[in-house]
Amino acid sequence: MSSRVLRFVDWTSPVPPVEREVLSALPELAGDNPPVLFVPGLGHGAWAFAEHWLAHTASRGFPAWSVSPRAKGSLRAYVHDVVQVAAGLPRQAVLVGHGAGALVVSHALARYPARAAVLAAPVPAGWPALGAALRANPFGTLPALVGAAPRLSRKQLFSADLPGAEDYRAKLVRAPAKVYRQVLFAGPPAAPVGDPPVLVVGSPDDRVVPRKALDRAAGRFGGAPLLFPGMAHDLMLDTDWREPIDAILDWLTKELVA
Repeated sequence: MSSRVLRFVDWTSPVPPVEREVLSALPELAGDNPPVLFVPGLGHGAWAFAEHWLAHTASRGFPAWSVSPRAKGSLRAYVHDVVQVAAGLPRQAVLVGHGAGALVVSHALARYPARAAVLAAPVPAGWPALGAALRANPFGTLPALVGAAPRLSRKQLFSADLPGAEDYRAKLVRAPAKVYRQVLFAGPPAAPVGDPPVLVVGSPDDRVVPRKALDRAAGRFGGAPLLFPGMAHDLMLDTDWREPIDAILDWLTKELVA
């Protein structure tokens, strides 16, 4: 689906307005770095980045923002919200999507001229996602085959030794079943506007996103994924959460200089 068609649909059938939850952390000193907008995956909210990554990103000199998915929405509505929040930031933003949020970012890139983008543990669309989920968590995934929302297990999202994992799991919310179906059967996103640099990061030990999916996602942009062995799907909440965000910000700093 092209960005032109998406804009036509938004005009003929506009996404209903909602009050969006947006959290932020700002550097002590204003600089020239672009704002970074974090987009969580299904079941998560802006809190998942506010736990560690927002403040750490601000400490590295980047204004940091995160937007929660609307409670009742669709994949198109999620993309719309990301585009609207990014467009309202003071400067051209960097989009960072995690999990299904990476799919949202991929589609938002066809609508918004991002400075750069990062796809973290990007959930693949279509049958590869369903097959990987069935292998890792068959009983939690089977509901998706009959139109219900799947149930992700603790071991799929978090490392076994993660303190407070149950507290994080308690914060997860059930996204509408139709959104899970839309993610599973989403068409490929259109080409990004302005050809921004795109980095793919993930873990070869992720029990949600298989390693092959990381390779395919990075290959779409002519590169290879940046891997963090031993980490679980929720990189931003992992015990070693500093490693991926520092690598992302180091990459972004080099891209800005280039």
